[in-house]
Amino acid sequence: MPLYALTIFIGAFLLFQVQPLIGKYILPWFGGSPGVWTTCLLFFQTALLVGYAYAHYTSRRLKPGTQALLHIALLLAALAFLPIVPSDSWKPQAPGDPTLRILILLAVNLGLPYIVLSATGPLIQRWSSLTHPGVSPYRLYALSNAGSLLALLSYPFFFEWAYSRHTQANLWAIGLGLFVIVCGLCAARVRRNSGGLARAQGIEPGADSGAGTGTSGETEPGPGAETSIGDRMLWLVLPAVASILLLATTNKLCEDLAVVPFLWILPLSLYLLSFILCFDHPRWYVRPLFSMLLVAGLAVVAQLLFAENDASILAQLIGYCGALFAGCMFCHGELCRRKPHPSRLTSFYLMIAAGGALGGILVAVVAPLVFNSFLELPAGFWILSVLLAVLAIQKRDRSLALGALGGAVLGLLIALAMRGSYAATWTVRRDILFVEFREFFRDHGKVTGVCAVGALWGFVDLRRMFLREWRPRMGSFLIFASLVLGFILMKEAESTRESAISVSRNFFGVLTVYDYRPDEPAEHYYELEHGRIIHGLQFADPVKSRWPTTYYAETSGVGLAIHSLVRTGGRRLGLVGLGTGTLAAYGEEGDTVRIYEINPQVPLLSKSRFTYVAHSRAKVDIVMGDARLSMERELERGDPQRFDLLALDAFNSDAIPVHLLTREAFATYLKHMKPDGIIAVHISNRYFDLQPVVESLAKNFDLQAVSISDDNEESWWIYDSTWVLVARKERFQETPALLEAADSADKRSKAPPPLWTDDYTSLFRILR
Repeated sequence: MPLYALTIFIGAFLLFQVQPLIGKYILPWFGGSPGVWTTCLLFFQTALLVGYAYAHYTSRRLKPGTQALLHIALLLAALAFLPIVPSDSWKPQAPGDPTLRILILLAVNLGLPYIVLSATGPLIQRWSSLTHPGVSPYRLYALSNAGSLLALLSYPFFFEWAYSRHTQANLWAIGLGLFVIVCGLCAARVRRNSGGLARAQGIEPGADSGAGTGTSGETEPGPGAETSIGDRMLWLVLPAVASILLLATTNKLCEDLAVVPFLWILPLSLYLLSFILCFDHPRWYVRPLFSMLLVAGLAVVAQLLFAENDASILAQLIGYCGALFAGCMFCHGELCRRKPHPSRLTSFYLMIAAGGALGGILVAVVAPLVFNSFLELPAGFWILSVLLAVLAIQKRDRSLALGALGGAVLGLLIALAMRGSYAATWTVRRDILFVEFREFFRDHGKVTGVCAVGALWGFVDLRRMFLREWRPRMGSFLIFASLVLGFILMKEAESTRESAISVSRNFFGVLTVYDYRPDEPAEHYYELEHGRIIHGLQFADPVKSRWPTTYYAETSGVGLAIHSLVRTGGRRLGLVGLGTGTLAAYGEEGDTVRIYEINPQVPLLSKSRFTYVAHSRAKVDIVMGDARLSMERELERGDPQRFDLLALDAFNSDAIPVHLLTREAFATYLKHMKPDGIIAVHISNRYFDLQPVVESLAKNFDLQAVSISDDNEESWWIYDSTWVLVARKERFQETPALLEAADSADKRSKAPPPLWTDDYTSLFRILR
């Protein structure tokens, strides 16, 4: 038994250690968007399904000895995939949705090792049930998830900063070699003893076995116990809903904060922790407690959607991750209550893996095609609330209903406490929601009335829960409550689209164009948002439409830098991130503006809804693809751009593509600059102080960094902004106006973090 436990632990550790490692390798190649990690999770869940399917069907079709021999052969074949580091040939060569390319890349470089590792859990548990028929194998499943959790937590807090990516890959290869040895010993033991074990247990060689009472303190179903069709459906539905919540929460955090391993790992760790607790012992999952926490968590999610940008980073992490954990505990707790006898162990795990893969497909593939905004998070929680009501009715369980009622009260108290920090926003959103409710009731008055009467009828019976009685009418209240919650969540997610004239979504995120003040010709303007972040606005008035607005005004750091450039012979301006194309307004006759943009939807909007690019007096070239990769390819072709100014505009309170702020990235930028050129970095950010990062990069290349903040309050269309200008010291001495506009010393960061490189980035040190 200890050998089996060690094998499962090592396999699970390697299985989840490789996820952030390979993600960090390929993230810079595909623009650093949240979709990269979502696609990686889809691959991992699909490969897990393949591994579980392999374990299930070989357990049913092959004798234990034959199965062990096959697994040893696959283990040895997996070693041929080492090292797992993808070659540079996988870097994208053309713009567009890279989902398929990422999936193929992962399959070719990691496919067989990952499938073999993922199959180890159910295989070893099955072999354990053969050699130890009186011991429950489900504790090994908890051990497997514990190994996975340790791998995830150790990565951002130890491996990521202690070792380079290359060293991490080598350590993982050594770990895989160790795993092959211990797993091979397990397979050899099963192969040596499988015939005698099968005869001793009176079963056909190749059939699943196992029986009795587990050591976890619960009695498992007997070998002849049949599992209902409803429970089998829940084997699929419950893990699918948990998977939807995992991917949707990760998307939400990465879209609003940054695409970094910590924000991948935190939700995934909570997801695994729920597996560990639920499958370790039934005492960890208390139905009324987690139904209460689930409903309270739903209320918190609704409040965070109300708050939008006003919610702090800590509130978002605690709120979204807390709701995720409560939801996963509910799903996995109910799943564990329906686990079958060990003779059906591999089919049970196969359905769990199928549910996880289904949830991944729904979020990563289906949602971008069906939704034009990120609706999968509120939709996932809505489905979960309906599931809670259905299970309460199915099981006639007063504890679920009582917990939901307590959660509603707790959620209301939390909502009232949270409202104080963004009262103005809450009032506006509340008024919009009331209007939506009124319109819905007007259009569906009969249906709403019937549901409301049923809910009140059920609410009267809630008092009977305290008398330990259940009546089906109680379920009507839960169903009505879940429908109301779903209405609130979905309407709130969509209510930010007031005045929206265009909404589009693709791999790189959601783009929304708003039309504001159309009845006021002098103030009429269009605004572009990526997610919840403004990426520029333009007036409709022909004269005002040429004004640089928001973060790019003439008084901003980038505006002052552009005006400081000598116009002799034409200026060459580079821009990373197109947005509305505002900086093209600075272009004059003879100038060249070269813009790097990864999202193919942005140029379409900048030409159809905004006119900065079309009306620019300069020659404007738009290069599609990740800016860093595009610049690297230009250097390979011997085509340095010799920019007078390069503006990096990809970090303003959105998902930060950290690969654009590393030493290697700056080395590429400098090869494209004229000797007296200026790199302007836009660091206006709600959550992170990027100034010390840029200062460290400037110091590494013996350059000077000057920070310029613009807080023009007279013109509402000019937003507060901070730009850091990086150039040679002599360049600033020749342009004293830039030094005069620089921030005072008390605004500057005093403790720069370690230099960011492709192997090392840390957001913890720069949190505001």
